[in-house]
Amino acid sequence: MKSSKKIVLLLSIISASFFSSCNEHKSKEKEVVKKEVDFQMMENSTMGDDNRVSLKLNPMQKNHQLMNMRDHLDAVQNIVTLLSEEKYNEASKIAYTRLGSTTEMKLMCASFGDKEFENLGLKFHESADKMSEVFKSGDKNKSLKALSNTMNFCVQCHATYRQ
Repeated sequence: MKSSKKIVLLLSIISASFFSSCNEHKSKEKEVVKKEVDFQMMENSTMGDDNRVSLKLNPMQKNHQLMNMRDHLDAVQNIVTLLSEEKYNEASKIAYTRLGSTTEMKLMCASFGDKEFENLGLKFHESADKMSEVFKSGDKNKSLKALSNTMNFCVQCHATYRQ
């Protein structure tokens, strides 16, 4: 009987220690994410209260912009896969051709009539150009940092603007 009590006590201590360390890890993760991204807009709004700046797009522009955003998201997903497979040159090509500051993307950013939106869009595309170059180094940590930097522009834009 004494040995079974010791086992139960030992398991209780191990379980408490495990759950305590899990909670510590979760709070640290949240803290890091909060430092990287400003979620103020999301924290201060309710589901029906969207205080982002409207770009006042017509239906055709909205559809075109939505297709563009989905393509950007698909490109990022492909890049993540290629980085995980250490195919840096392929990831670089996707970053440059689908996210980079091509003439088409520059014209697209300028077509919305909002100078701040245009500047943010251009910074995003320029960061993708830099990211493309970093990928060529074959350094996974630098590549992930460059991807994070580019995605921070995505978060900033989507937190600031709506169609």
